Amino acid sequence: MTKLFVYEYLTGGGIDPALAAEGSLQDLSALIVEGRAMRDALVKDLLELDGVQVNFATSRFETVDPALTHSRALSGESITAFVARMARESDWVWVIAPECDGLLLRLRDAVGAARWLGCSKEAIRITSSKSATAACLNDHGIPVTPSLEPGQAHEPGQRWVVKPDDGAGGLDTFIFDDFTDACDEYDTRAAAGRNPVLQEWVDGEPMSLSLVCGERGAELVSINRQLIGIPDGVAAGRKERVVEFSGVDIDRFDRHGEQGVVLEALAQRVVSALPGLRGFVGIDLVWHPLRGPVVIEVNPRLTAAYAGLSAKLGRNLSADLLAAHGVSSGQSCGAGS
Repeated sequence: MTKLFVYEYLTGGGIDPALAAEGSLQDLSALIVEGRAMRDALVKDLLELDGVQVNFATSRFETVDPALTHSRALSGESITAFVARMARESDWVWVIAPECDGLLLRLRDAVGAARWLGCSKEAIRITSSKSATAACLNDHGIPVTPSLEPGQAHEPGQRWVVKPDDGAGGLDTFIFDDFTDACDEYDTRAAAGRNPVLQEWVDGEPMSLSLVCGERGAELVSINRQLIGIPDGVAAGRKERVVEFSGVDIDRFDRHGEQGVVLEALAQRVVSALPGLRGFVGIDLVWHPLRGPVVIEVNPRLTAAYAGLSAKLGRNLSADLLAAHGVSSGQSCGAGS
C-alpha cells in the first residue's frame, strides 16, 4: 500500500478564511474556493486507485467527512513543520501551493526530494518569477511578453500591466493606458518591497494549457479558456483597471485542430526550455490575433484546470501523473485508462 499525503496550502491551514473578508485580502476568498476544488478533485481521483492510501491536510475552519483520512497541524506548529512531519509518515507528498514568497520552494525543501511529487527545485525557482520565466523562454525563441524597467524605451499606443512577479490567480494585477502611470505604480510597489513586474499587456484570447510532464516528455491533455474580465473604463479618481480572474473553462479547444497543433508544438518547446517540469504543469498564454500564442507564465503545480478534468477527459489523471513520476498504481474498475 502506497501512503500518499496531499497538502493544499489555502485549505490546509495556510491562512485563516476569516481574513479573506478583510481589506486587500478579499480576493483570497475566491482562491480558497479554488484551492478546495483542486484538492477535492485530486483526492477523489486518488481514492479511485488501487494500492493508494490517501491522507490530506485540512484545518479547523472546515468540516470533513469523517470517513476520509485527513490531518491538521498541531497547535503552534508551522506549516513547513507540519508538512515535513507528514512527509516522514508518508511514501509520497503532493503539494498544491502558490509560488509567491518562495512558498512552494520552501514546502519542497520541507518534503525533500525523495518523497516529492512535483517539479524540480530549479524548475520551481525559475517559474516562480514571471520575469525570470519570460527571460528563459525568450532565450529559447519562445514568444513572451518581456519585463520592462521604468523609463525603458517602449512602443506607443500600448497598454501596460503591473503585477506581482511571483503572484497567482490574477491577484493585484492592474492595467494602465499610460506608461508613466504604470511606471509610477511599479515604483510604488518596488519601494514597498512588493517585488512587482511591468510588462506590455497582450490583447487576444486568454488560454491555458494543461500538461502531464514526465522524464521522457510531456503530453498536452487540455487546452482551456481562461475567464478574465477587464472593466471598460477606469473608476473615478483612479488611473488603473483591475484584472478580474473568474476561473477556467476546461478543454474548450480541439487539441487536434489548427490551433491545437500550434499549441502542442509550443508546449513541447516550453518543456524543453525548462528541464525539471514534472507532473501536472500549466502554461498561461494569450493567442494574439497577429502574433499567435504568447506565453505569459508557467505554473509548476496543479492549477484550477485540474478540477473536473478527469471526468471531462474520461481518464483518471492522477494515475497518469503518478506514472509520470515513476510511481506505479493499479486502478479500480471505476477509473478510466
